[in-house]
Amino acid sequence: MMGVLVLAGAIAGAVLLNRTDGVSNEITGEIGPTRVAAYQLQAALRDQQTAVRGYAIAADRQFLEPYGEGQKAEAAAAQVIREHAANRPQVLDDLDAIESAASNWRAVYVEPVIAAVEPGVPSVLDAATVERGETTFDTLRQLFTAQLEHLQQERDSADEAFQQTKTWRDAILTTIVVVFFLAVVVLALLVHNAVTRPLNSLAAACRTISSGNFGETIVPRGPRDIRAIACDVEEMRQTIVEELESSRSARSQLADQALELQRSNAELEQFAYVASHDLQEPLRKVASFCQLLEKRYGDKLDERGTEYIRFAVDGAKRMQVLINDLLTFSRVGRLNSTETDVDLGAVFDDAVGNLATAIEESGAEVERSTLPSVKGDPTLLTMLWQNLVGNAVKFRREGIAPRIVVECEEGANDRDGSWLFTVSDNGIGIPEEFADKVFVIFQRLHGRDTYTGTGIGLALVKKIVEHHGGSIWIDTAYTEGTRFRFTMPIAVDEHSAASLEGSPA
Repeated sequence: MMGVLVLAGAIAGAVLLNRTDGVSNEITGEIGPTRVAAYQLQAALRDQQTAVRGYAIAADRQFLEPYGEGQKAEAAAAQVIREHAANRPQVLDDLDAIESAASNWRAVYVEPVIAAVEPGVPSVLDAATVERGETTFDTLRQLFTAQLEHLQQERDSADEAFQQTKTWRDAILTTIVVVFFLAVVVLALLVHNAVTRPLNSLAAACRTISSGNFGETIVPRGPRDIRAIACDVEEMRQTIVEELESSRSARSQLADQALELQRSNAELEQFAYVASHDLQEPLRKVASFCQLLEKRYGDKLDERGTEYIRFAVDGAKRMQVLINDLLTFSRVGRLNSTETDVDLGAVFDDAVGNLATAIEESGAEVERSTLPSVKGDPTLLTMLWQNLVGNAVKFRREGIAPRIVVECEEGANDRDGSWLFTVSDNGIGIPEEFADKVFVIFQRLHGRDTYTGTGIGLALVKKIVEHHGGSIWIDTAYTEGTRFRFTMPIAVDEHSAASLEGSPA
């Protein structure tokens, strides 16, 4: 309704403004120039009369020059009147009458006078000629008066129309403004009752629900759109209530599972204790007594019996190693785990020191770049380096001294915020199809007779890296041996300091 009222008022105002402009242009662009041209026409005819009188008295041809100019001015003024009064018949009739009377005046009086006067011989016109000229020009004067009266009537009529249009325009514009403000007031009341109040009610219900009272029911009120929103919010509340109930049930189940997990962990710890003590003790006895049998009765046994004893001793020792490795693997991140600032360069040197005998026997060359400090467990990180470097030394090519290169750089692209470590060697390499399998526990790519070990080393490495928040993989594009890549998060304080200094940490 407000839009219709404003649109109707705008159309009416536009029409009246257009009418006002039209009347104003009529006064200033048509009637005004017509009146000016009428005065110019009368002045031109009077100039012609004066020129003829002077010529009749002085008999000098110079007096006829204003007469010719007056005729030109008369024609120009008549043309202006016709251009600006094309739709005013009365004005055109007055012009036609004046031009007809002017032609008659020139034919009856002017032309005979000019013909009767001898240039250079002044004379006095006879009374009849003078009277005839005055009579015919008096007719022109009467027509002048009538023309000016008609033009004044046209001007008065236009002024009256202009004032009426202006009055209507002002009245309609005032009405538009009043109606607009009334419509605004009515609209504000309608919006308050139909929109604001339901929205406030909906907002209050939402605040009650957000405070934790999920039992608050939302009642749809107001226009259709607001009711639809209220229905959607009510459905959302019901969904939240259902999810909350499910969450409570899940938390209860989780608590039960946590208790079960604690019990299971306790049993696992008991098993680890048994494995580390009770299971290894019989193995040590088996190995010891087998060795005693070999020592005491070795000269009574044949070569096969001695070989059987060696097999038994070797099996018992390998079982001990396997049990120890399993215990180590299971305890990563669970028992005695510490987190402190660890200098990876220092723990790397410790790991290389632990492998000094193997490195010296194989003639291995170990190079490393400057390694950063990270948050972690120094013991586990030493095991990490020891396993990676130990594998590079163990799985070397025949006749070629191992060469291990360790590099570090700040992660780029999708690994921002992490250190990227690279461990490369010139060993036998790992086929691409086994790039993921080598990290599986007990996964071996070679026979036990070729390379010793339990197949737990790389699984332990992966578990240590993931325990420290990183990931590890094999770079299959590297073909000169094996290249391991793994990441570790940059310490927060170290990363912040590096950002402030504007250079890598």
